[in-house]
Amino acid sequence: MATVSVLNMAGQEVDKLELNDAVFAAPVNEHLVHMAVVSQLANKRQGTQSAKTRSEVRGGGRKPWRQKGTGHARQGSIRAPQWTGGGVVFAPKPRDYSVKMNKKEKRAALKSVLTAKLNENKFVVIDEFKFDEIKTKNVVAMLSAVNANKALVVMGEKDDNLVLSARNIPTVKTALVNTINVYDILKYDTVVASKAAVEKIQEVYA
Repeated sequence: MATVSVLNMAGQEVDKLELNDAVFAAPVNEHLVHMAVVSQLANKRQGTQSAKTRSEVRGGGRKPWRQKGTGHARQGSIRAPQWTGGGVVFAPKPRDYSVKMNKKEKRAALKSVLTAKLNENKFVVIDEFKFDEIKTKNVVAMLSAVNANKALVVMGEKDDNLVLSARNIPTVKTALVNTINVYDILKYDTVVASKAAVEKIQEVYA
């Protein structure tokens, strides 16, 4: 079992924590991680983009001039794509972009990125988050103490003071155990988790 140092908010080591190998020493499957990111970003797309083809644009039923004898190039409709105000050739239509991924694949991908972060020493465990007031400066100080500038902060239970304090820092995102995902873990350099959060992650994913 891998062991990780548990730090306090000042960055001092206060304890050790044994991590479950099923979650934090899983095989790192890059293909599944890639699939998870593609799936997540695709599933965020609204898919409501729409434009009209030549058959849907109002008007253009009559031939604008006769076929021959005018000196103009032949035209069949004023709503053909080459006309201003004409239809779009391969017009985008509303569609579903979602990419399906199996539950076991999602779990394996999440374990892969958690293992990778631990191997890169980018997984920091804090004994507990204690914020008595909403103050951004306090979160910045805590993250500086543990050398985490661009961080995903994972809480065991929702702490409004922490969420509101971190909300204004562009390089920090807060998450709960049930909202962590592959994309966010990869996007932020360091995962800063409370001891309670780590125990919950192990309970859910082991």
